[in-house]
Amino acid sequence: MQLTKERRPNRVDVQIQELGTLSLNAPKIDDFQFVKFRIEGQVAHLRLDRPSQNLLNERMLMEIASGISSVSEKRDVKMILLDSEGKTFSGGIELGEYTQRRVFQLLDAFHTAFSAMMDTSKPVLVVVNGPAYGGGAELAALGDLVIATPNARFAQPEIKLGAFPPLSAAVLPYILGPKVALETVLTGEAMTAERAKELGLVNWLVPEEELIAKVDEVVGKVTAQSGPVLTMAKKAILGSLGMPLRDGVRNSMKVFLNELADLEDSQEGLRALVEKRAPKWKNR
Repeated sequence: MQLTKERRPNRVDVQIQELGTLSLNAPKIDDFQFVKFRIEGQVAHLRLDRPSQNLLNERMLMEIASGISSVSEKRDVKMILLDSEGKTFSGGIELGEYTQRRVFQLLDAFHTAFSAMMDTSKPVLVVVNGPAYGGGAELAALGDLVIATPNARFAQPEIKLGAFPPLSAAVLPYILGPKVALETVLTGEAMTAERAKELGLVNWLVPEEELIAKVDEVVGKVTAQSGPVLTMAKKAILGSLGMPLRDGVRNSMKVFLNELADLEDSQEGLRALVEKRAPKWKNR
């Protein structure tokens, strides 16, 4: 029998495997510089605040990750809301950070922030009231729900700089389909808010003067539900992505039968229906 030498992972392999882990030196909420963080009732609110373009640097990305991770185990927080200060949602990665010497640290922070968005059990609502380019567009794409105004624009211009957006290359085909994903990445051209709504990148498109009311409406509808049930519904939907239909149904039923049935809120919902009253959630 021929013996083959086991391939040792090279330096790039090892680095990629280690990306996306929130370090022990992650910024504490009280020390945030570029993200305004607060919890109001059942909503954790993160606001990008780095004038004037909300350009993403390593510190800002780590603050996004830290803010999201800080509420992942808080039972009284049902939803995360991400929006921005100023007229630009985010102009993408700050080019000064994108140097050969710092590329790994930047990619690590970038991956950590987006992993936090993808992995959090809380529904994430992203509000876009201005241009969202590069990494900013990827932030919007990872929102579970997205509200935009006609001021919004979405673009992945990396191709014009001799690069491509690795996250969007993987995520956009799920949202837009492969043809539109290829168009978006290969041309680098901006997409209007209207087209983003038509293609499914945006859930609601509202005039700017109606934005606050729409955000309040959506937040109210989501937070009116049981927190654990929201978590399980999100898990069932996103956990089935990419699976064949039958496997996806099995995955969803597994969550339903093995996790949902043990919740007090699940029983309360049935009792409330029978008794013709509004349910009183205990969030457990």
